[in-house]
Parts: sequence; C-alpha cells; structure tokens
Amino acid sequence: MMLSGSEVEILDITGSEEYEAYLYRCLAPMPFRRYRKRRQYLEEVIPQGFHKAILIFRGDVVGQIEYAPAPASGLPISGGDVVVMNCIWVLRRAKGHRFGRLLLDYMMESEREAAGFSTIALEGHPSGWLKRWQMKWLGFKTIDSLSIRHKTKHRDVCFETHLMWLPQKESVNPPSWDKDRLLKGVNFCLAHPLYHPETLTGIEKIYERC
Repeated sequence: MMLSGSEVEILDITGSEEYEAYLYRCLAPMPFRRYRKRRQYLEEVIPQGFHKAILIFRGDVVGQIEYAPAPASGLPISGGDVVVMNCIWVLRRAKGHRFGRLLLDYMMESEREAAGFSTIALEGHPSGWLKRWQMKWLGFKTIDSLSIRHKTKHRDVCFETHLMWLPQKESVNPPSWDKDRLLKGVNFCLAHPLYHPETLTGIEKIYERC
C-alpha cells in the first residue's frame, strides 16, 4: 500500500524474506535472531490468517502493526469473527504524522469481514507503548480490566491491563479474555511489555492480581 502523493508505504511482510528480521526483531533495539517461541508461533498462525505490516517513511521503517484472528492471536482474547491486534508501534521520531491511524486503517481495510478488533492495553506500566490512552485515541474502548503486578520484580508496582474493543459491525458480541492465561504473560514477542522470558523458569504465572 503506497499512499498517493506521499513518502509513506505500508507493506505486509508476512512470509517476506527481505523483511524477515522485522518478523522477529520488531522495532525494538535488539539483535535479530530467530528465537524458538517466536518461530513456533509464526509457523502455527501464519496459515490461520496472521499478518504483520510495517510502515516505511522516506525509506525508514518507523511503524508496525501485527494482527490475527482471535484463535491465532498471541494474546488471551477470544470471540467470533474478532481480529486481535497483537501490537501497534510507531517510533517517537515519526511522531506527529498520524501513522498509528494509518496502520489501524490498513488493518481494518484488510479485515473488512471482521466483527471488530480487540487488543490489550496497559495503564500505569513503565513501558512506553500499548498504553490505554493510545488505544482510546485510535478508537478502542475498555470493556474489562484487571490490576496485576509482577511476581519477581517491581512487586510494589501494580498496573492495569485493559481489554479493548473496536467494533466494525453493528449488533456484534464483544470479545472476552482469559485472565488466568494473562497472568502467565506472553511469549510471542521478546519486546512485548508482558513478555515471559524463557530464562524465568519454575514460575508458570509471572503476574498476580493486586
């Protein structure tokens, strides 16, 4: 998708060899490596409709969005005909161009038959992305929330996780989430704020309710 008269291009890189690094490294400043959990996740969900797209501005990759039908999502969300946004991220240096809105529009255009879109947003977490206010700005609303904290670090810090919902059709049932599974963290992305490191062994649920 090349926006007419602009220097912005959005590319679906699912299965791309040229941009394979972005299937693993995302936009985080970390080395590219095909780590096991991510590879297993991609092998399982790409045939089920998983997609990842990057936004290129003046030749520089500055944004990304990753989404899949609920059964193929990396997040503990379920719902009929619901597409789950695993993540959306625009680098700070590209702020002010409404690239987040462009990426969301791209996802919605590519999933016209979806009943709606869901994700999990954070409030009070030290991470700088997937914030609740950011998701609200994009049009999502909170339909449920859970206050949690990490079991082994920053135990004095409680933060809110929010199940967010953006319906695309009228009279559709909203999604639900598995809160117990949420407490286990996620393993589909090294950079995700709720990532459960493989090195943290012996703990099934790395979060607990506050």
